[in-house]
Amino acid sequence: MATATSTKLRPLGDRVVIKPTPREEMTKSGIVLPDTAKEKPQEGEILSVGPGKTLDDGKRESMDVSVGQKVLYAKYAGTEFKVDGDELLIVSQKDILAVVED
Repeated sequence: MATATSTKLRPLGDRVVIKPTPREEMTKSGIVLPDTAKEKPQEGEILSVGPGKTLDDGKRESMDVSVGQKVLYAKYAGTEFKVDGDELLIVSQKDILAVVED
């Protein structure tokens, strides 16, 4: 599924396409959460990476992240949208806070 979506989207500059980790449906004690009470996810998997930011001298800055990595990003970062029913997010590399190591 990730490969089909990533071939349709090619982010520009220093942007990346992220598939957010699904939100919790239920608390540990078994209470079902409505959509309005769920926390906005801040973790996801990178599906596609742009070529990097163009610097003032015309060179490209290399990207620090790559496709397939799990990352943490700023809570209200990026732009949300849907492609083929998948909720995705485009964020700038500067809004990615950390790479989650397994």
